[in-house]
Amino acid sequence: MLKFVNYDIVFQEVPNEISLAINISGCPCRCPGCHSSYLWQDIGDELNSETLDHLIESHSHISCVAFMGGDGDPFQIDLLASHIRLCHPNLRVAWYSGKTIISPIIDIRNFDYIKIGPYINHLGALNKRTTNQRLYRVKNEKLEDITHVFWH
Repeated sequence: MLKFVNYDIVFQEVPNEISLAINISGCPCRCPGCHSSYLWQDIGDELNSETLDHLIESHSHISCVAFMGGDGDPFQIDLLASHIRLCHPNLRVAWYSGKTIISPIIDIRNFDYIKIGPYINHLGALNKRTTNQRLYRVKNEKLEDITHVFWH
């Protein structure tokens, strides 16, 4: 069962989007220096399509739903992304994964953005040119690396 701990409306995780960022618990990545190590635990409330609909309907000004984590159950992330595509077609969908490759379980057509890469302290986060992390825009079933938009 996929669980979430909290959520927030954010402007910096996905470029040019007002995102409902949902923090998912049970992260198996356990990156040293992680800023959200509390998400390693199996805590929070179930994240299912009904809960997701409620969150979306409570925040009508968003343009994107961003799943922050979910590497413990990429199949469920994909199902929820598919649900958004079907029931909320005006919204874009993003997934922040700490894995080094995109899970073969997901259908990238369900996403508009996918971030991959564990946090490695000495390389920095997305806003550092030295980062190992990558943010991709999914366009025509192809991945376009747009990480550079974070480098001011």
